[in-house]
Amino acid sequence: MVMRRVLVVADHAHPFVYREGFPQGLPPVDLVLAAGDLPGSYLEFLASKLPVPVVYVHGNHENEYVTEDDRRIPPRGVVAAHGRVVEAAGLRVAGWGGVPRYRAGGKGQYSDREARWGLGRLAWKARRGVDILLTHAPPEGPHAGSDYAHRGCAEINRFMLRRRPRLVVHGHIHEYEGKKLEYADESSGARVINAYGYHVLEVPVVAAPAKAARP
Repeated sequence: MVMRRVLVVADHAHPFVYREGFPQGLPPVDLVLAAGDLPGSYLEFLASKLPVPVVYVHGNHENEYVTEDDRRIPPRGVVAAHGRVVEAAGLRVAGWGGVPRYRAGGKGQYSDREARWGLGRLAWKARRGVDILLTHAPPEGPHAGSDYAHRGCAEINRFMLRRRPRLVVHGHIHEYEGKKLEYADESSGARVINAYGYHVLEVPVVAAPAKAARP
């Protein structure tokens, strides 16, 4: 079976990555998945240092923008996956950024209704199958936070049951929660990864070869 090595990052510009000598010390990777709440400058740094696609979704703080001439613009050289299915490194990646709403007027948050509609539409776009679901919020289950702002999203679980991605990569749950890096979701069979900081994963490619993603 063909394997892809994937760098996953979220929530923290890790000093091992965000340094002048990067990627020295990192094994060669085929793809970067960024699961939200990372500065746009950090995403652009990854794109400049690694000759592979960088696919991202936004977090609840929506700090993925960069400032240019007093304007906030999306980061360059990377692939925004929110609400889309993108193809990169032979893998189909469905993206869903933000988190369930926990306060009025907060950006990067969605209501239950918006989650049902948006993830339902994403499931339709993923009807040919998907290898990876990339989100900021965790699904309901072992990685859900103990407080209301970090609770899991039931509609993510529903997507997992409908489209059966082999891998789910999320952010939002920081180290203070004491959550283990990964678990196997019993209902869908998905491998669920908390991408906080950075991790390197081996991911099998079983779908038909895909076209390269474009920013």
